[in-house]
Formats: sequence, structure tokens, C-alpha cells
Amino acid sequence: MPPAARARLFHQEPCDFGADSAARTLAAALGATLYSPATRPKLADDVLKQAARGVVSMVLCLEDSIDDAEVVDGEANLVRQFADLDARGVEVPLLFIRVRTPEQIPDLVRRLGPSGRLLSGFVLPKFTDERGVPFLEAIVTAEAAGGRRLFAMPVLESPELLHLETRTEALTGIARTVDKYRDRVLALRLGVTDFCSAYGLRRSPDMTAYDVRIVTSVIADVVNVLGRSDGTGFTITGPVWEYFRSQERMFKPQLRRSPFLEGRAEELRTTLIEHDLDGLLREIELDRANGLMGKTCIHPSHVLPVHALSVVSHEEFSDAQDILRPERGGGGVLRSAYTNKMNEVKPHRAWAERTLLRAEVFGVAKEDIGFVELLAAGLTD
Repeated sequence: MPPAARARLFHQEPCDFGADSAARTLAAALGATLYSPATRPKLADDVLKQAARGVVSMVLCLEDSIDDAEVVDGEANLVRQFADLDARGVEVPLLFIRVRTPEQIPDLVRRLGPSGRLLSGFVLPKFTDERGVPFLEAIVTAEAAGGRRLFAMPVLESPELLHLETRTEALTGIARTVDKYRDRVLALRLGVTDFCSAYGLRRSPDMTAYDVRIVTSVIADVVNVLGRSDGTGFTITGPVWEYFRSQERMFKPQLRRSPFLEGRAEELRTTLIEHDLDGLLREIELDRANGLMGKTCIHPSHVLPVHALSVVSHEEFSDAQDILRPERGGGGVLRSAYTNKMNEVKPHRAWAERTLLRAEVFGVAKEDIGFVELLAAGLTD
């Protein structure tokens, strides 16, 4: 976004960060993590193109997005494309490789050689206590061999996690494992498509993941065990949104209204409808309400909405700052500066801390700026 547009929109602009930033910052800053098959012949060009559009994290996939017979070629292509990116000497997004087996991790790090400096880590599929340990140990081995920090992003998508009779045991085992490797685990990702597959389900573009009750129950339990704000939790990212083109819908388009929408020009709301974003926007809002941060994306058109809705509103920022003032350390209740709610210092402290972290990496909108204006600016600037 051009500097003039940033100055017009932001009360506090997003911070600068890179692959060497603190893990806490990177986990919050993942934003819209864009997946791409590792077999794409011009993958290096694709990475730089998406970086120019604002993508800050990408997953180059050797797993479900490619055919079993393409894995060997996909690995070779990754080695070539990383070398190409390295030779260009330009800044790239946080790059992760989604592997199939633990053995691929040290092998790929070895084959990448010097260009491995561009690699931020690995995405670990179908993660459970039993299957996850070999992947995490492989990352420890590869990190030692490569001399560079590598992160893990386990994907929670296994049947053991979905099925009610095994869920508690599976979650307990996952919690035990990721806690042991806490310094390596950047975020936990939800594989909602696999959850739906187990029951032959697929949500329509008018329905969010939270309309599928069996999925909602899993998300709630994952957050309950793995997303606590007491220092034991992890960043958990939102599920993938599968749709990326206009198609006939069963329901009228809906836009979540907020104080920022009142009095806005009608064309701003029309922009959202024309880009078929209403379902995605509702799901992003529900992600945050349910304790998730960031989102898995399979199409570049999803990146801007995810990032626009990640910007902290001026009202949220004001409330969070008030709650965390040093003189409020003893607790109490105070009226919001916006005079529309009561802020309870102790119960809302964890929310305020999370909000200020999001404000650091995504910025704070000016008082009269909402996500509609941010989205419209991104579509036109």
C-alpha cells in the first residue's frame, strides 16, 4: 500500500518484521498463509508476485495438493526454485514446506544448501502425539545441520481428533508433544477440510465452518486445550476458505455491519458483494471470536480480506490500552472511552494483550476507518 494511503488509514502503522523476528511476533503476523503446490514451474516468480501483493507467509506443498507420483519432481522443483530466489537477493515471505514424511525434512534442508536460508520451517500433516514426534525430531536434526532456526506448524486434521471417543486422548497427547517442543512450534493449523471429509460434508460458500456443528465442536475443543491464554497455549490459525469465484448463492449476500459502516458510501458495500467476499468475511470474524488468529488460504484473492480484518480498530486499541495501564494492575471496572461498554481489567487483560500484539503487526485503523475502507483501499491502491 502506498505511504500516502497508509497515512490516511492508520492511527498506528504495522511494524516491520522478518524471518529473524521473535517467534511471538511471527506467530501473530502469519496472517493469510497462502498455500501453493510445490510443482509449479515458475514458483519463484509466484512467490515474489504474491509478496508484492502483501502476502507475508506461504506454504509450498508436497502433500495433498499434488499427486503421489509428483513428489520426487516436486522436491527437485523446490530445490531449483529456492536457488532461483536466493540468486535474486530479494526479500521473500516466510516460506514453509509442507512435507509428507519426517525423512523429507533433513533431506530437503541438505539439498537446499545455502538457499535454505530462505526457509522458515515445515508444515507437518495429520499431526498426532505418535506421528508428530518423528517430524519434530527431524526438524531438530535439520536445524542443527543447517545452522538456522526452523519452525514447525503442525496441522490438526486426523480422525483421532475428530472422533468423539478418541478426541480427549488425542488432544492430551498433542498438547504433551507440542509443549515438549514449544520453542519449535510457531502455530497450530486446523485441517477442517479433512474433518468434513470424514463425514462426506462440504460447506457451501454461504456457510462458514462454524455452521457445520461437528467442525465447530472440534475447533472449540482444540482451543480449549491448546489455545489457553495462561502461557500454555499456542497460536491456532483459522481454517481454509475453499471458494474464490462468484457463483449462485442460496442466501442474500450479508455484510457484517459495524459502527464504521454507518454513513459509509454505498459503493463500499457494493465492492464487497461484487468480490463475493461476504461469507469469507463472516468466517474471519468468527475465527477471531473463537480464539483463532490468521487463516489458511488457497487463493490470492483471500489475502486482502484476511489482512484488512486483522487490523485493530481504534476502539479496540483504546479499550486494550485502558485495560493495560499500569495503574489498573489491581483490577476494577472502567467505562470505555467510547462510552459504550464496561472494561473489566482482570477478565479482559488477556484479550487486551492479544489485541495489542495484533496491533503491533497489523496496525491500528484511524478512528473513522473500518475494514470496509481498508479493503476498498487495497482493491484500488
